Amino acid sequence: MAEYNNCVAFLTVIADRKQKEEIIKFLLDSRGHLIDVVYAKGTVKSGYFKDMLGLVPEEKKILITCLVASNLSDQLLDQLLIKFNFDKPNTGIAFTVPVEKLSV
Repeated sequence: MAEYNNCVAFLTVIADRKQKEEIIKFLLDSRGHLIDVVYAKGTVKSGYFKDMLGLVPEEKKILITCLVASNLSDQLLDQLLIKFNFDKPNTGIAFTVPVEKLSV
């Protein structure tokens, strides 16, 4: 049994459903593994966001998770910001969580 420390990160992406195919292609091209897709619906009331932040939440969401090499995670997050405009409101959010131990 081999043990790998801090080599893998768990990537989570939440975005609008219309971006699904493009994000999945991006993750496959970026060597993402075990890609999982879940359809979701936003639960925040639009009145709250509109009053507080001037945002209108999108109801139809996609939650995509996958495993990526830790040394690529910062680069992938930067590319998601640029390619999918995740730095703008109501476009998407992405984050990674390090996988401390993985046994094979």
